[in-house]
Amino acid sequence: MPGYTPPLRDMRFVLHELLQVSEELARLPPHAGLDADTINQVLDEGGKFASGVLFPLNQSGDRDGCQFDPTTRSVTAPHGFCDAYRQFVDAGWPSLACDPEFGGQGLPVVLNNALYEMLNAANQAWTMYPGLSHGAYECLRAHGTPAQKTLYLPKLVSGEWTGTMCLTEPHCGTDLGLLKTRALPQPDGSYRLSGGKIFISAGEHDLSANIVHLVLARLPDAPAGTRGISLFVVPKFLPGPDGEPGARNAIHCGALEDKMGIHGNATCQMHLDDASGWLVGEPDRGLNAMFVMMNAARLGVGMQSLGLTEVAYQNAAAYARERLQGRSLTGPKAADRPADPILVHPDVRRMLLTARAYAEGGRAFSSYVALMLDREQHHPDLAVRQEAADEVALLTPIAKAFLTDNAWIACSEALQVFGGHGYIAEWGMEQYLRDARINMIYEGTNTIQSLDLLARKVLADNGAKLRKFGGKIRAFIEEHSADPRLSGFVTPLAELGDKLGKLSLEIGMKAMQDRDEVGAAAVPYLRVAGHWVFAYFFARMAQIAIERESGGDDFYKAKLAVAQFYFERLLPETAMLIRQARSGAGNLMAMDAALF
Repeated sequence: MPGYTPPLRDMRFVLHELLQVSEELARLPPHAGLDADTINQVLDEGGKFASGVLFPLNQSGDRDGCQFDPTTRSVTAPHGFCDAYRQFVDAGWPSLACDPEFGGQGLPVVLNNALYEMLNAANQAWTMYPGLSHGAYECLRAHGTPAQKTLYLPKLVSGEWTGTMCLTEPHCGTDLGLLKTRALPQPDGSYRLSGGKIFISAGEHDLSANIVHLVLARLPDAPAGTRGISLFVVPKFLPGPDGEPGARNAIHCGALEDKMGIHGNATCQMHLDDASGWLVGEPDRGLNAMFVMMNAARLGVGMQSLGLTEVAYQNAAAYARERLQGRSLTGPKAADRPADPILVHPDVRRMLLTARAYAEGGRAFSSYVALMLDREQHHPDLAVRQEAADEVALLTPIAKAFLTDNAWIACSEALQVFGGHGYIAEWGMEQYLRDARINMIYEGTNTIQSLDLLARKVLADNGAKLRKFGGKIRAFIEEHSADPRLSGFVTPLAELGDKLGKLSLEIGMKAMQDRDEVGAAAVPYLRVAGHWVFAYFFARMAQIAIERESGGDDFYKAKLAVAQFYFERLLPETAMLIRQARSGAGNLMAMDAALF
């Protein structure tokens, strides 16, 4: 049976030693009084809930799945999920980072982000229910009318109601400009929505008293394409005059998707048959409103993968310490036993360190992005808020795609450590790999994230955002370039930054002649950018570890060893990626379509 221990020591290192969040949050008026002890206490309690309540339900939830009753069109979550959700709500976890105006606790995004890493590591399928609700809260808070905020936000904040986003249709996934769901205006100001949606996570379940669906649809006179999409709030039960669930709305689950992983989450086909809905935001501007939820979800998906990376690593490391097989190439290390633990073998260590490096790098990077979200929302200086917003825009596609790609790699390597046992459900590793695969697909496939990064976030402003973030990295390099202890980190970081800048310029020039050059280079380009960002944070973590390892704390020795492994074993991947990105569109587009 697998196990999970919340990585609280590393979380505290990232928050307090690397990012110094207490000092940063002191500059943000809503969080000025939040101290390190409070942050640590929240992390401790969140870790207890994740490991003690959610983790024991992960394998059983995967095995049992959700159950659909076609007669009532209702969905029952796996055994234990509802009770766990009630405990989650009773403890106040849904409200952690929500606005006090609507009943929230007003704590920072960076703390909520750490909580969700643990929840996802313990049980990704379960965590999707409250995770999507938080996205719905963010969308309505940004674009809802005062009446909509008053009606829906307190219920979403408390967790009494949950939320979804209904985008995808059978004939369109990424290209939402093709969607067909229609919304007809009614004399009372409401709309009647008709159409079908697929792949709707948490679309129907029995965890909460009501489900608030955010649905994309077209008005009768809407222009074609994405410019003609509007957003509507469509509750499962129509709220009565007292705000409590009343009559059943005409939005129902038609079937559950039979899928590869995340079996504990209800992935639904949803049917709207003249369902009552209300416009959110401006007509034909639905994507602008929905992007608030989608961008939150993209960082959230990165956290799903970070959680899986961590739990897969933990279990593989524990197995490698105990599994006996073969002898060390340099002679027996456990002479009193019939064989050595497989941890003595270099390639087992390579697999474990790969997973651990991607977990530790991902934790540092994602925590930084979350902290920038706090800065964007609450810093008193408008210029600082705008700079943070630019960084979040640049880094969000990297957080989604790089972390999810890395989780697939890490979970596969961790499974490999188990050998044949990893392929057997009993050990839990094959579930992590199956669950990790969806993260590279939904909330915008990783190719879409790569195109977003290269085309919109880099080339569209001639690299301004990239150069500005690069300025922070260059400042770190200049500060520590004379320290011989850091040369193995600072020098390759500087070299990769130069190569990324040149690659960006080269692709931009080629794209002026052929836009396919952007599509051909985007995926390897994002991965180069991801390594560049990870290398920056690993260099910073190494600098801290070097200064503090003499104190005798083995944590810093391990941190430095992981950083060295990352720079020497994983970062060199960028040489291949740069060559791929530079190879151009010709080797992809030359073959006639009929020959495929």
